[in-house]
Formats: sequence, C-alpha cells, structure tokens
Amino acid sequence: MFVAPFGAITRTYRHFQRYREVATVLLRHQFVDLVNALGLQRYLPISHRHTLAQGEAPAPSKYERLRMAFEELGPTVVKLGQFLSTRPDIVPPPLIRELEKLQDTVPPVSSEEVRQVLVHEFGQPVDELFAEFEDRAHASASIGQVHRAVTMEGIAVAVKVQRPRIATVIETDLEIMADLAGLIERMVAGAALFEPTRLVQEFSRVIRRELDFASEASNMERFARHFARDKHVHVPCVYRELTTERVLTMEYVRGVKVSDAAKLKAQGLDPEVVAGHGARLLLEQVFTHGFFHADPHPGNILILPGNRLCFLDYGMMGVLSTRHRENLGALIQGLVARDERRVASAVFRLSGYNRFENSPDIEADIANFIQDRLYRPLREIDIGQAINELTHMLVSYGIRMPSDLFLLTKAVTTIEGIGRQLSPEFDVMSHIQPFVRKQARTRANVRRLTNDFYLFLLDIQSLLKELPSETRELITLLKRGEIRLKFEHRGLEGLIRSNDQISNRVVFAIVLASLIIGSSLMTLSKISPKWGEVPIIGFVGFVVSGVMGFCLLWSILKHGRM
Repeated sequence: MFVAPFGAITRTYRHFQRYREVATVLLRHQFVDLVNALGLQRYLPISHRHTLAQGEAPAPSKYERLRMAFEELGPTVVKLGQFLSTRPDIVPPPLIRELEKLQDTVPPVSSEEVRQVLVHEFGQPVDELFAEFEDRAHASASIGQVHRAVTMEGIAVAVKVQRPRIATVIETDLEIMADLAGLIERMVAGAALFEPTRLVQEFSRVIRRELDFASEASNMERFARHFARDKHVHVPCVYRELTTERVLTMEYVRGVKVSDAAKLKAQGLDPEVVAGHGARLLLEQVFTHGFFHADPHPGNILILPGNRLCFLDYGMMGVLSTRHRENLGALIQGLVARDERRVASAVFRLSGYNRFENSPDIEADIANFIQDRLYRPLREIDIGQAINELTHMLVSYGIRMPSDLFLLTKAVTTIEGIGRQLSPEFDVMSHIQPFVRKQARTRANVRRLTNDFYLFLLDIQSLLKELPSETRELITLLKRGEIRLKFEHRGLEGLIRSNDQISNRVVFAIVLASLIIGSSLMTLSKISPKWGEVPIIGFVGFVVSGVMGFCLLWSILKHGRM
C-alpha cells in the first residue's frame, strides 16, 4: 500500500485550506461567476453553497470589490495587486486605479517572535547583537517590520526583520496562483492572450527577490556606488555583519517625508529644488546606469538637510539593458517629435516584434494616438501615462513590452506626481529631454560607432565560422523532411544579373570589408599620429571606405538592382 509522505500531506492540507479561504472571500465579495468558472465551489463549506446559488446584489463596483478581496486575502495577494497595478497592457485603467489604493501595511508581530528570528539568524541573543533594541516596531509591512536599534559601537540603525513563516505562506500562495492561472487560461475565453501563467511566473520572481534581504543589501551597495560622488543623494550604509536573508541592518536616517511640502519649507528646504533633484536622480538611474528604484512612493523617500534625497526601501529595483535604454530614448524622442514611424520602430525593437506586415496598421494607430494625446505643450504631456496608454493600445497586435519598462513608467509617473505636489510648475519633460539628447550624442560618438562596428564584424566572423556546420544541419533536416520550404515567384527575370557584374561587385565588396576591418583595428590600436583621440590612419581608412561604399551603392541603384 502506498503511503503519501508527511510533507506532501501537509502541503495538500495547506492548499485545501487556502483554496477554501480564497473561495470564501471571492463569494463574500459577490464574485459568484468566478468561483463557478474556476471550480472553487467544491472547497466551500456546505453552509455557503446556498449563497453561491442565489448570489447577492453587489453594492460597490466590481473593481472595488476585487480590491477589497485582495486586501482580505493577505500579503501575497496584496503584493500581486500592486504588481498588476504596473501592468497597463493587461489591466484596465479603472482596476489599476483601485489596485493603486492597496496598502502594504499590516499589524506587527510580537517582539518575542522578532527576537526569535534574530537568534535563529545569528545564533546569539539580541542583547549580545545590539546595545539597544526597541521592541516596538517603527514600521510594519507584509513581508517585514522595522525596529530601531543601536549597535555595540553606538551607531543608530534600523533593523528590518522578516515576518515569521511569511516565506511558507508566500510559497503556498504562489503554488495556488500557478494552479489558478492554468485554470483561467483553459476555462476563461480570451484569457490566454494575457498569458496568466507567465504573469504569475514573473510575479514569483519579483516577490522572491523581495524575500531575500541580502539581495536588497546588495542593491543598496550597488546604488551607493553609482551615486558615491553625488552630493544630492544619500544612501543608508549597510551593516553586513548584521545582515542575512531574513534580517537587514542599515543606518537609521532622520529626515522629512518628500510629500510634506509644508514641513520641508519649515525646515528651510526648497520643494522646487527637491522636485528637480528627484527627477534628475531617477533619469540618471535609468539612462546612465540602467538600474533604478522601481518603487519611489512618498513613504520611501526622505529629504535630508541640503535638499538631499534618501531612498529607504531597495527591495524592488528595475534593470534596463543598454539596448533597451537606447530604444527607450528613441521612443521618447519619437513621442516628443510626434513621429509615428520613429515610435513604431522603437516599439518593435523594444518588444522584439517581427510581424512587419502589420506595420502600416500599427503606424496608423500610433499616428491617431499622437494626434489625440500629444498635440499639446510639452509641459502638459504626462510621459509615463502616455507610454502606458501606448502599450495598452499595442496589446491588440500581440506586442509585449519588457516588464521592467512598466516598472519604469510607474516610477516616472510617481516621481512626476510628487514633483507636481511640491511645485505646480514642475515639468518632467524638461528633465527628460537633456538625457535623451545626451544618449543620442553618445550613440553618434565616433569611438562608440567604431567599437560597435568592430563588434559587428566579430559577429560576422563568428557567423561565417558556424555557417558550414549550420548548412550541413539544414541539409540533413531537409533530407529527413523535417523542414518545408515555400517558394513564391515574384518576377525572377528582374533579378537576373550577368556573371561579370556579380563577380566585380563581390570583389569590390570584399575589398571594402577588408578596408573597414583594417581601419577599425587601426582606430582601436590608438596608433599615432592622432586627430583628437582618433588615429589619423584609421580615420582616413574610414573616409575611403565611405567613398567606396557610396560608389558601390550608387552602382547598384543606378542599374535598378538591390
């Protein structure tokens, strides 16, 4: 006879209890159809099933009821709601507005439980770790709570302690979310378009990173390195010897909340200057470092003397690759210039979209969007909202933007909102444009272009090396009948060239490529004489290459053959 492992039985019971709780909460908030569609009615107590059959007349809107259900289902679901509030590509605006109201605050756990966590993590009593430790929580959230303390060296610190058993609760909820996402994809018409399973996987990665306080400490240290020379930014010091995956100890910082304009003025701080510093700081994170604070809400930002900004929570950070930063800059340039082709091109590159037969329709929709939303003074354009609306519009074409782009637009929207609270004249576009122009100049730099072209040639070299083996594999697949080719006749007579003409152009192209490679190597070698920082020999080689390339292109165009 097979006996299930005790752990499996425990997990099954835990899942059953949580499913019952989910079904009960959904029923309490009148989501009868959803309970029936997902088959959750079997988890309800018999006493609830009459209510399920009869239903009740809802009072608040369905989005309000959904937000209340999220709050009642606990920390993981609250975090999910906050995560979904950053996804305008799949969540309708009225629901986003409701989910943005979700508060990540819960009653603190007892000091005895907090002390047990500290003893478990460090193997020492709290009195041996800290000279002073306040049992009353200074702040409390769904994953952890903060206590003030003083180290043995007399340094005031903030100790963030993970709530006991929260990791187990979150893992159980993630397993259930994965099951429900699969059910929704199979049973709810049209749901597969929004890929609920992939969305849950993405959320799982986000919340698991937040559970790792050692990772948050690394984020703080990286952020501090990026802004070590910026006198307008203060990053709290991390005390690694008192930090683990479940405990984060950092410098205790006193300051004024960024949203409290009256108190800022009372302490001699300038709200307008603070707003400008906040915008510049976020944009430098994005366009210079590609590593940005993804949750800059007012409770996370303190203002210190000298109008310095200090972020407190580094659990949620966004990352943008160099390619994504450049394409984002091109997208913003296109929006500012009201150029639908440039916007469409940037969107295609950001999303990896390659069904170019839809390009005319997409460009037409973008042109209408620009006409409706962007023909107004730049200071009146909400760039975060504009990108959100644009991505929502593109969903019908199956275009999916990078997930960190949504974190970025949320951060920009938040900073813009704070800026306008501090200064009615705050204009985020005036801060964005210099960064975008600087990025464009950097891309056009001769040294950058040379290096990019050199890397391109290395890629070509690698491709040519792999071509014989790839060709053999392709021929093998063709022989097995595992690949089918479709040929379409489109005027082959217009593509016929003479053998002499082809040979001449091939030889010319090889010479041109050799000259470019040689010029690239000479430029990177920094051999004198130089013009500025560029070797003259390499520069002359590029000029000659440009002339030869132009001649070759002119020859092709002149004979009407590309």
